[in-house]
Amino acid sequence: MSTLDWGVFLTTLLGIVLYGLWRGRGSTTADDYLRAGQAMPWYSVLLGVMATQASAITFLSAPGQAFTDGMRFVQYYFGLPLAMIVISVLFIPMFRRLNVFTAYEFLEQRFDRRTRLATSVLFLLSRGLSTGISIYAPSIIVATLLDWNIYATNVVVGGLLLVYTLSGGARSVAHTQTLMFGIILASMVAAGVYLVQGFPNAMTMSDALLLSELAGKLNMITTTFDLHDKYNIWSGVIGGFFLALSYFGTDQSQVGRFITGKNIRESRIGLLVNGLVKIPMQYGILLIGALLVALYSVVPGPIFFNESVAQRAARADSATAQTLHRQWDAANTTLMQTANDVLQHEQGADVAYRAAYDSTTRLRAQYRTFVKSTGILESNDTNYIFLYYVRTMLPAGLIGLIFAVVIMASWGSISAGFHSLATASVVDLRGITNTDSDIRAARWHTLMWAVFGIIMSMLATQMGSLIEAVNILGSLFYGPILGIFLVAFLIKRANGQVTFWSAVTAESIVITCWALNVVSFLWLNVIGALAVLVLALVFSSLTALRSSRLPKQNP
Repeated sequence: MSTLDWGVFLTTLLGIVLYGLWRGRGSTTADDYLRAGQAMPWYSVLLGVMATQASAITFLSAPGQAFTDGMRFVQYYFGLPLAMIVISVLFIPMFRRLNVFTAYEFLEQRFDRRTRLATSVLFLLSRGLSTGISIYAPSIIVATLLDWNIYATNVVVGGLLLVYTLSGGARSVAHTQTLMFGIILASMVAAGVYLVQGFPNAMTMSDALLLSELAGKLNMITTTFDLHDKYNIWSGVIGGFFLALSYFGTDQSQVGRFITGKNIRESRIGLLVNGLVKIPMQYGILLIGALLVALYSVVPGPIFFNESVAQRAARADSATAQTLHRQWDAANTTLMQTANDVLQHEQGADVAYRAAYDSTTRLRAQYRTFVKSTGILESNDTNYIFLYYVRTMLPAGLIGLIFAVVIMASWGSISAGFHSLATASVVDLRGITNTDSDIRAARWHTLMWAVFGIIMSMLATQMGSLIEAVNILGSLFYGPILGIFLVAFLIKRANGQVTFWSAVTAESIVITCWALNVVSFLWLNVIGALAVLVLALVFSSLTALRSSRLPKQNP
């Protein structure tokens, strides 16, 4: 990066850390540290909810997801608006009425302590693992910029954001998320505008969309009903609804954001606006990836977007690397020629362009296989596609800002993750009395979960698309968690023992379905939630039937 980029990059990140420390001052009670005194306005709730969900994984991996698999990933969010309505009607009033610190306190009042602990442990496990993945995403940037070892970078990135999270708690998290997300959205819009205005050879937006469509990347709506298809209208609306309902209604990282609102109205507005703006925002981010397909159809692109890994693979097996690069140069030249023919409206150019694009796709797949054969774990470059564009095509100043933005997006999500994990483990596992010792305990638990997240980030280097990985991980746990809450609402005769064993059985079913690849991951949320409901209904009926058959004792 240029000196200007480094200045923008370091100033932005340092400013966020100092701002978080400043806004977090005065957290003298457990309520301040864990719930920000329940004094946040609706826009802070909105931006906090969005920033917690839209981590660096969203801004780093989503364009790469669209580049490789098209825009059909946006269907994943189609169930979100309906889920926001249900949460606003059912969950928010309940949490506010009970004055809870965590979502799981309600379960002890409704069932028993064992059910509360089991649900909290499921959350701690899923959120701890996904937070580790979130740490890895910005580490990619830092490692690329400084040529650092990715494992050492995970430690630095995870430790740096811990500074203000550990100091100010919920207040620091809420205020920094509000500021960061505003900067993030403005910067991503700027990157998108520059991409469109920077198309070469007078190529227009409609030209780029045409090339992207011919490459099969504008497949936003898929109506085919297929349980093994990861993204279609059915899995998005049904599976996405169950996932969003569980994530926003029962995951402490999100519940912890909207219970900081001043009142029920402020929390509701924040969530409902999130339901309205999330799909257009995600569409715009994915569109950047689809437009990059068009850009790299008319200008030379790399066969593998992670250049440092490509260099290591070439050193390990130079003969194979040279052969693949020669084939790539020829295929890439053909792709650019056919793309130009399409834009010139040459007869038969569409068919030739599709064939050329398919050829480059196959070569990229061969290269990933080659990288893996050399023993390098990072054989998937999906998460580096947008990063490559930023580094090689954007002007000085904007490069440093975009890099800072992706890291800030990660900080917003990770800090909320650390805080929610600490809140759940302190309140649910340890118990809280709202004393000074609770603040000290919360800070120690924050540190403990930060260390756990950093350790888990080391494993994320072996994953492919991070945005898929984190959602698959959530889908393994969110269904049963949601099912427990639905039982609490809908099956009045279900007791703690029935609900606990229903959840354990349902979790086993979900993991089995995932291991055997029975359905795509979004359907796991539906299976998990409905399994808990059905099992609780059956077990409750059997318990009631058995009780009715017991001989009555004489008075």
